[in-house]
Amino acid sequence: MEYTKNPAEQTTALTDLILAAVALGGIFFLQWGPLNASGFARMTIWSTAFGLIGLASALGAAAHGLILGQKLQQRMWRILNAALALAVALFVVGVVIDLWGLPASYPTLPLMLLTGLGFYVLTSRFPGIFFVFIVYEGLALAFALGAYVFLSLRGELEGAGLMAAGILISIVAAGVQFKKSISFTLIWHFDHNGVYHLIQTVGLLLLLIGLRCSVLGRIVD
Repeated sequence: MEYTKNPAEQTTALTDLILAAVALGGIFFLQWGPLNASGFARMTIWSTAFGLIGLASALGAAAHGLILGQKLQQRMWRILNAALALAVALFVVGVVIDLWGLPASYPTLPLMLLTGLGFYVLTSRFPGIFFVFIVYEGLALAFALGAYVFLSLRGELEGAGLMAAGILISIVAAGVQFKKSISFTLIWHFDHNGVYHLIQTVGLLLLLIGLRCSVLGRIVD
């Protein structure tokens, strides 16, 4: 096993590992403590989404940090993209539950999973239209931001303000990732991917804290 010598790729891999640790650790953070049936179902949706983000980040760390054969790397990127597509789908389902309750997720869950898989297949077969997936992710984040701002203003969900802040930071992070000129050096060199991972980690932490506050304050009926 050979590690990359590229400093920017090294920090990208390291920050991906940090992001993976936060996402996977978040599963235990969300599941800790007593939950009733509806609360358990809600946290299972969110925990699965975080698990998929953790998987994608771990694979990203390997893809950036290790020198791999072309076929292996292509397979890893396919799994990574599929995990992200499904994570976005479950993310939307989680928002739907918080807005309209658990019963609203019954038709939404299969629909969003099929949508996520559809976007993944489409962008895999036609890599030149990856912007379609970006639009899909952007719409999901915009929907979530609007939902949690609404819930925060109405005082209907504890932690909604923190969740909205986390989503807003995630939107900023996504913008940074596509601005390839962004980089900085603080002991180590960070390119746009590394900066994206650092910002996204903060966004995930705020989202996790907001979700935990919502569990302690009110469990969705």
